[in-house]
Amino acid sequence: MILPIVVYGDPVLRKVGENITKDYEGLEELIGNMYETMYKAKGLGIAAPQIGRAIRLFVLDLSPFAKDDDEDTEDYSPEQKLQLKNFKKVFINARMISESGEEWKFNEGCLSIPKLNEDVIRKKEIEIEYYDEKFVKHREKYDGVIARVIQHEYDHIDGKLFTDRLSPFKRKLIAGKLNDIASGKTTADYKTKLYKARK
Repeated sequence: MILPIVVYGDPVLRKVGENITKDYEGLEELIGNMYETMYKAKGLGIAAPQIGRAIRLFVLDLSPFAKDDDEDTEDYSPEQKLQLKNFKKVFINARMISESGEEWKFNEGCLSIPKLNEDVIRKKEIEIEYYDEKFVKHREKYDGVIARVIQHEYDHIDGKLFTDRLSPFKRKLIAGKLNDIASGKTTADYKTKLYKARK
């Protein structure tokens, strides 16, 4: 089932997600719905807060990066492209162990911040601990684009957005666009949900 994606301005995007157990009600269905929602919106990843749940869960499918005409990965080896093509994972109760290596800029967007992309600086390498959908624990290292997308989704379960990583000057420049998103003046090509404060 395709779920509405909550957009900038909804307080759920600012909540630190709670850990869940393997008995979390409807977990398998939720994961399936998140993938379906992500594909419909043409995203690479989606985190539970983006569909209104403040829990530590996100899913990724990086196969679109494996296309030969993708400028972001044109310098990747065939082995790296194959890794991207097969990178479809569920991250539950993730914990970032480390972020290291050189800092690099990459143009990021977000399904909860439609039609706004900015260059974001992040570290190139990460080590992360998480549970998969079968609640098997993993501790893995990633770099490059994979690390980048994981960091972006990990921010969501920590109540952060990519815009928080921009300079104060850049945030000031895009404040009007963010207000337009929060007020519904900027629409997406997929199902979204605006936050309406209770009176």
